[in-house]
Amino acid sequence: MASDHEERQPMPRSVDQDSVAIAPELEQFSTSSTVNAAEIAHFSRLSSLWWNEQGEFSLLHRMNPVRVRYIREKLLEATYEDQGEDARRELESKCAVLTGMDVLDVGCGGGLLSESLTRLGARTLGIDASESNIGIASTHASGDPQLSSLGNSLEYRHTSVEQLVKEPKRFDAVCSMEVVEHVDNPVAFLSACAQLVKPGGHLFLSTIARTPLSYFLTILAAEYILRKVPVGTHTYSKFINPSELISFFQTYRSLPSSSSNPTDSGHIGSDASPRPWITRAEVRGIMYIPWSGEWKLMSRSSTPWGAVECNYLFWVRRPLDS
Repeated sequence: MASDHEERQPMPRSVDQDSVAIAPELEQFSTSSTVNAAEIAHFSRLSSLWWNEQGEFSLLHRMNPVRVRYIREKLLEATYEDQGEDARRELESKCAVLTGMDVLDVGCGGGLLSESLTRLGARTLGIDASESNIGIASTHASGDPQLSSLGNSLEYRHTSVEQLVKEPKRFDAVCSMEVVEHVDNPVAFLSACAQLVKPGGHLFLSTIARTPLSYFLTILAAEYILRKVPVGTHTYSKFINPSELISFFQTYRSLPSSSSNPTDSGHIGSDASPRPWITRAEVRGIMYIPWSGEWKLMSRSSTPWGAVECNYLFWVRRPLDS
Protein backbone atom coordinates (compact mmCIF):
# COMPACT_ATOMS: atom_id res chain seq x y z
CA MET A 1 0.00 0.00 0.00
CA ALA A 2 3.00 2.26 0.38
CA SER A 3 4.12 4.25 -2.63
CA ASP A 4 7.40 3.44 -4.35
CA HIS A 5 9.23 6.54 -3.15
CA GLU A 6 8.65 5.54 0.48
CA GLU A 7 10.41 2.18 0.28
CA ARG A 8 13.82 3.48 1.45
CA GLN A 9 14.47 3.80 5.19
CA PRO A 10 17.12 5.97 6.80
CA MET A 11 17.82 3.18 9.28
CA PRO A 12 18.01 -0.40 7.93
CA ARG A 13 16.41 -3.41 9.55
CA SER A 14 18.66 -5.65 11.60
CA VAL A 15 17.54 -8.59 9.44
CA ASP A 16 17.92 -8.57 5.68
CA GLN A 17 14.53 -9.82 4.51
CA ASP A 18 15.77 -10.73 1.05
CA SER A 19 18.53 -12.99 2.34
CA VAL A 20 16.54 -14.98 4.93
CA ALA A 21 15.96 -18.60 3.98
CA ILE A 22 12.54 -20.05 4.75
CA ALA A 23 12.69 -21.75 8.15
CA PRO A 24 11.29 -25.30 8.44
CA GLU A 25 8.28 -24.09 10.46
CA LEU A 26 7.39 -21.68 7.62
CA GLU A 27 7.57 -24.09 4.69
CA GLN A 28 3.83 -24.75 4.86
CA PHE A 29 3.23 -21.02 4.33
CA SER A 30 5.68 -20.49 1.47
CA THR A 31 3.16 -20.64 -1.40
CA SER A 32 0.69 -17.76 -1.94
CA SER A 33 1.26 -16.59 1.63
CA THR A 34 1.47 -13.15 3.20
CA VAL A 35 3.78 -14.52 5.92
CA ASN A 36 7.19 -12.83 5.93
CA ALA A 37 9.97 -15.20 7.00
CA ALA A 38 12.17 -12.46 8.43
CA GLU A 39 9.34 -11.02 10.52
CA ILE A 40 8.43 -14.45 11.92
CA ALA A 41 12.06 -15.23 12.70
CA HIS A 42 12.36 -11.88 14.52
CA PHE A 43 9.34 -12.49 16.75
CA SER A 44 10.13 -16.17 17.27
CA ARG A 45 13.46 -15.18 18.81
CA LEU A 46 11.52 -13.01 21.27
CA SER A 47 8.73 -15.50 22.00
CA SER A 48 9.96 -16.42 25.50
CA LEU A 49 9.59 -12.76 26.54
CA TRP A 50 5.89 -12.35 25.72
CA TRP A 51 4.69 -12.51 29.33
CA ASN A 52 7.43 -10.36 30.86
CA GLU A 53 5.45 -7.19 31.52
CA GLN A 54 8.64 -5.16 31.96
CA GLY A 55 10.42 -6.60 28.94
CA GLU A 56 10.40 -6.24 25.16
CA PHE A 57 6.61 -6.39 24.96
CA SER A 58 5.87 -4.03 27.84
CA LEU A 59 4.19 -1.49 25.53
CA LEU A 60 1.83 -4.16 24.20
CA HIS A 61 0.94 -5.24 27.75
CA ARG A 62 -0.02 -1.64 28.51
CA MET A 63 -1.87 -1.27 25.21
CA ASN A 64 -3.92 -4.44 25.62
CA PRO A 65 -6.54 -3.04 28.06
CA VAL A 66 -7.25 -0.19 25.60
CA ARG A 67 -7.73 -2.63 22.73
CA VAL A 68 -10.06 -4.79 24.81
CA ARG A 69 -12.05 -1.79 25.97
CA TYR A 70 -12.50 -0.63 22.38
CA ILE A 71 -13.71 -4.06 21.23
CA ARG A 72 -16.17 -4.18 24.12
CA GLU A 73 -17.39 -0.66 23.33
CA LYS A 74 -18.04 -1.40 19.65
CA LEU A 75 -19.88 -4.64 20.39
CA LEU A 76 -22.13 -2.85 22.90
CA GLU A 77 -22.86 -0.18 20.27
CA ALA A 78 -23.76 -2.88 17.76
CA THR A 79 -26.09 -4.51 20.26
CA TYR A 80 -27.85 -1.19 20.78
CA GLU A 81 -28.25 -0.68 17.04
CA ASP A 82 -29.47 -4.22 16.40
CA GLN A 83 -31.63 -4.89 19.48
CA GLY A 84 -32.19 -1.61 21.30
CA GLU A 85 -31.20 0.03 24.58
CA ASP A 86 -32.61 -2.66 26.88
CA ALA A 87 -30.49 -5.35 25.21
CA ARG A 88 -27.41 -3.14 25.38
CA ARG A 89 -27.90 -2.47 29.10
CA GLU A 90 -28.43 -6.14 29.82
CA LEU A 91 -25.23 -7.05 27.97
CA GLU A 92 -23.27 -4.24 29.63
CA SER A 93 -24.30 -5.48 33.06
CA LYS A 94 -22.49 -8.74 32.40
CA CYS A 95 -18.76 -9.12 32.80
CA ALA A 96 -18.64 -11.57 29.90
CA VAL A 97 -19.94 -9.36 27.09
CA LEU A 98 -18.58 -11.72 24.42
CA THR A 99 -20.52 -14.74 25.67
CA GLY A 100 -21.58 -17.00 22.83
CA MET A 101 -19.35 -15.30 20.26
CA ASP A 102 -16.74 -17.04 18.12
CA VAL A 103 -13.69 -14.77 17.95
CA LEU A 104 -10.50 -15.15 15.93
CA ASP A 105 -7.21 -13.50 16.97
CA VAL A 106 -4.92 -13.39 13.91
CA GLY A 107 -1.24 -13.08 14.80
CA CYS A 108 -1.96 -13.78 18.46
CA GLY A 109 1.69 -13.77 19.56
CA GLY A 110 1.93 -14.92 23.16
CA GLY A 111 -1.82 -14.68 23.69
CA LEU A 112 -2.25 -11.30 25.39
CA LEU A 113 -5.44 -10.41 23.54
CA SER A 114 -6.68 -14.00 23.16
CA GLU A 115 -6.73 -14.55 26.92
CA SER A 116 -8.54 -11.25 27.52
CA LEU A 117 -11.21 -12.06 24.92
CA THR A 118 -11.77 -15.49 26.45
CA ARG A 119 -12.25 -13.96 29.90
CA LEU A 120 -14.98 -11.80 28.37
CA GLY A 121 -16.84 -14.96 27.40
CA ALA A 122 -15.68 -15.54 23.81
CA ARG A 123 -14.86 -18.88 22.25
CA THR A 124 -11.44 -17.76 21.07
CA LEU A 125 -9.12 -19.17 18.45
CA GLY A 126 -5.65 -17.64 18.38
CA ILE A 127 -3.47 -18.31 15.33
CA ASP A 128 0.12 -17.37 14.59
CA ALA A 129 2.68 -18.22 11.92
CA SER A 130 5.33 -18.59 14.64
CA GLU A 131 5.31 -22.02 16.24
CA SER A 132 7.31 -20.62 19.15
CA ASN A 133 4.64 -18.02 19.85
CA ILE A 134 1.91 -20.66 19.86
CA GLY A 135 3.93 -22.77 22.28
CA ILE A 136 4.35 -19.86 24.71
CA ALA A 137 0.67 -18.86 24.42
CA SER A 138 -0.54 -22.42 25.05
CA THR A 139 1.78 -22.92 28.03
CA HIS A 140 0.74 -19.64 29.66
CA ALA A 141 -2.98 -20.34 29.22
CA SER A 142 -2.68 -23.86 30.63
CA GLY A 143 -1.16 -22.44 33.81
CA ASP A 144 -4.11 -20.12 34.44
CA PRO A 145 -6.79 -21.83 36.61
CA GLN A 146 -9.54 -19.48 35.37
CA LEU A 147 -8.82 -20.19 31.71
CA SER A 148 -8.44 -23.90 32.38
CA SER A 149 -11.87 -23.94 34.01
CA LEU A 150 -13.42 -22.63 30.79
CA GLY A 151 -12.74 -25.90 28.99
CA ASN A 152 -12.23 -25.51 25.25
CA SER A 153 -13.07 -21.82 25.12
CA LEU A 154 -9.47 -20.93 24.19
CA GLU A 155 -7.61 -22.73 21.43
CA TYR A 156 -4.30 -21.96 19.73
CA ARG A 157 -3.15 -23.15 16.32
CA HIS A 158 0.09 -22.75 14.40
CA THR A 159 -1.28 -21.67 11.03
CA SER A 160 -1.71 -18.66 8.76
CA VAL A 161 -4.86 -16.74 7.94
CA GLU A 162 -4.60 -17.92 4.31
CA GLN A 163 -4.68 -21.53 5.46
CA LEU A 164 -7.57 -20.96 7.85
CA VAL A 165 -9.77 -19.29 5.24
CA LYS A 166 -9.87 -22.58 3.33
CA GLU A 167 -11.84 -24.10 6.21
CA PRO A 168 -15.63 -23.58 6.51
CA LYS A 169 -15.75 -21.94 9.95
CA ARG A 170 -16.43 -18.19 10.13
CA PHE A 171 -16.32 -15.86 13.14
CA ASP A 172 -18.48 -13.22 14.82
CA ALA A 173 -15.38 -11.07 15.27
CA VAL A 174 -11.91 -11.20 13.75
CA CYS A 175 -9.11 -9.28 15.46
CA SER A 176 -5.61 -8.64 14.12
CA MET A 177 -3.64 -6.30 16.32
CA GLU A 178 -0.23 -4.91 15.33
CA VAL A 179 0.07 -7.50 12.56
CA VAL A 180 -0.78 -6.03 9.15
CA GLU A 181 2.35 -3.84 9.22
CA HIS A 182 4.48 -7.01 9.44
CA VAL A 183 3.04 -9.01 6.53
CA ASP A 184 3.86 -9.30 2.85
CA ASN A 185 0.98 -8.29 0.56
CA PRO A 186 -1.33 -6.50 3.00
CA VAL A 187 -4.16 -6.51 0.43
CA ALA A 188 -4.23 -10.33 0.38
CA PHE A 189 -3.93 -10.42 4.18
CA LEU A 190 -6.86 -8.03 4.69
CA SER A 191 -8.92 -9.97 2.18
CA ALA A 192 -8.29 -13.24 4.03
CA CYS A 193 -9.20 -11.66 7.39
CA ALA A 194 -12.38 -10.20 5.90
CA GLN A 195 -13.44 -13.53 4.43
CA LEU A 196 -13.35 -15.08 7.90
CA VAL A 197 -15.99 -12.65 9.25
CA LYS A 198 -19.60 -13.82 9.36
CA PRO A 199 -22.27 -11.60 7.75
CA GLY A 200 -23.05 -8.95 10.36
CA GLY A 201 -19.74 -9.66 12.11
CA HIS A 202 -16.88 -7.35 13.06
CA LEU A 203 -13.27 -6.87 11.96
CA PHE A 204 -10.90 -5.10 14.36
CA LEU A 205 -7.42 -3.98 13.34
CA SER A 206 -4.67 -2.10 15.15
CA THR A 207 -1.69 -0.73 13.25
CA ILE A 208 0.51 2.32 12.61
CA ALA A 209 0.08 5.20 10.17
CA ARG A 210 2.89 5.98 7.73
CA THR A 211 3.76 9.54 8.76
CA PRO A 212 6.87 11.45 9.87
CA LEU A 213 5.51 11.42 13.43
CA SER A 214 5.11 7.64 13.44
CA TYR A 215 8.66 7.18 12.13
CA PHE A 216 10.03 9.41 14.88
CA LEU A 217 8.02 7.75 17.68
CA THR A 218 7.96 4.06 16.73
CA ILE A 219 11.35 3.63 15.05
CA LEU A 220 13.75 6.44 15.92
CA ALA A 221 12.59 6.94 19.53
CA ALA A 222 11.20 3.52 20.55
CA GLU A 223 13.83 1.37 18.83
CA TYR A 224 17.03 3.43 18.59
CA ILE A 225 16.87 5.99 21.39
CA LEU A 226 14.74 4.64 24.23
CA ARG A 227 15.20 0.94 23.31
CA LYS A 228 11.61 0.22 24.30
CA VAL A 229 11.31 -2.35 21.49
CA PRO A 230 14.02 -4.32 19.67
CA VAL A 231 15.74 -2.66 16.73
CA GLY A 232 14.24 -3.96 13.51
CA THR A 233 10.74 -4.53 14.88
CA HIS A 234 9.18 -2.02 12.48
CA THR A 235 9.61 -1.23 8.79
CA TYR A 236 8.40 2.26 7.94
CA SER A 237 7.38 1.43 4.37
CA LYS A 238 5.00 -1.24 5.68
CA PHE A 239 3.02 1.18 7.84
CA ILE A 240 -0.53 1.74 6.56
CA ASN A 241 -2.48 4.97 6.70
CA PRO A 242 -6.13 4.97 7.82
CA SER A 243 -7.14 6.35 4.42
CA GLU A 244 -5.63 3.27 2.77
CA LEU A 245 -7.68 0.91 4.93
CA ILE A 246 -10.81 2.91 4.22
CA SER A 247 -10.05 2.88 0.51
CA PHE A 248 -9.60 -0.90 0.60
CA PHE A 249 -12.97 -1.50 2.23
CA GLN A 250 -14.70 1.03 -0.01
CA THR A 251 -14.02 -1.34 -2.90
CA TYR A 252 -13.82 -4.70 -1.13
CA ARG A 253 -16.68 -7.11 -1.65
CA SER A 254 -16.87 -10.58 -0.14
CA LEU A 255 -15.86 -13.50 -2.29
CA PRO A 256 -18.47 -16.13 -3.14
CA SER A 257 -18.60 -18.85 -0.51
CA SER A 258 -17.24 -21.32 -3.05
CA SER A 259 -13.94 -19.43 -3.32
CA SER A 260 -11.14 -20.27 -0.89
CA ASN A 261 -8.23 -18.34 -2.40
CA PRO A 262 -7.82 -14.93 -0.73
CA THR A 263 -5.30 -13.86 -3.36
CA ASP A 264 -7.71 -14.17 -6.28
CA SER A 265 -7.52 -11.00 -8.34
CA GLY A 266 -11.30 -10.61 -8.26
CA HIS A 267 -11.57 -9.97 -4.52
CA ILE A 268 -11.55 -6.18 -4.91
CA GLY A 269 -14.30 -4.44 -6.79
CA SER A 270 -15.98 -7.65 -7.92
CA ASP A 271 -19.73 -8.16 -8.07
CA ALA A 272 -19.68 -10.94 -5.47
CA SER A 273 -21.43 -8.77 -2.87
CA PRO A 274 -24.28 -6.27 -3.34
CA ARG A 275 -22.46 -3.50 -1.51
CA PRO A 276 -19.02 -2.67 -0.07
CA TRP A 277 -18.10 -3.16 3.56
CA ILE A 278 -17.34 0.48 4.24
CA THR A 279 -21.00 1.16 5.01
CA ARG A 280 -19.87 1.04 8.67
CA ALA A 281 -16.28 1.80 9.73
CA GLU A 282 -14.39 3.79 12.36
CA VAL A 283 -10.84 4.94 12.98
CA ARG A 284 -9.69 5.87 16.51
CA GLY A 285 -6.23 6.98 17.54
CA ILE A 286 -4.42 5.48 20.51
CA MET A 287 -1.65 7.49 22.15
CA TYR A 288 1.08 6.47 24.59
CA ILE A 289 1.40 8.87 27.54
CA PRO A 290 5.03 8.49 28.70
CA TRP A 291 4.65 10.24 32.07
CA SER A 292 1.90 7.82 33.12
CA GLY A 293 3.13 4.78 31.21
CA GLU A 294 -0.37 4.20 29.85
CA TRP A 295 -2.11 4.22 26.49
CA LYS A 296 -5.12 6.44 25.87
CA LEU A 297 -7.97 5.84 23.42
CA MET A 298 -8.53 9.16 21.69
CA SER A 299 -12.01 10.55 21.29
CA ARG A 300 -13.84 10.46 17.99
CA SER A 301 -13.78 14.26 17.83
CA SER A 302 -9.98 14.30 18.02
CA THR A 303 -9.52 12.22 14.85
CA PRO A 304 -9.50 15.19 12.42
CA TRP A 305 -6.85 16.91 14.58
CA GLY A 306 -4.03 14.43 14.07
CA ALA A 307 -4.96 11.75 16.62
CA VAL A 308 -4.43 8.99 14.03
CA GLU A 309 -0.97 10.11 12.88
CA CYS A 310 0.69 7.19 14.69
CA ASN A 311 -1.02 4.20 16.37
CA TYR A 312 -4.69 3.69 15.65
CA LEU A 313 -7.55 1.21 15.85
CA PHE A 314 -9.78 0.39 12.89
CA TRP A 315 -13.21 -1.25 12.98
CA VAL A 316 -15.46 -2.29 10.12
CA ARG A 317 -18.64 -4.36 10.12
CA ARG A 318 -19.56 -6.82 7.41
CA PRO A 319 -23.01 -6.10 5.94
CA LEU A 320 -25.66 -8.70 6.74
CA ASP A 321 -26.56 -9.04 3.07
CA SER A 322 -23.06 -9.84 1.83
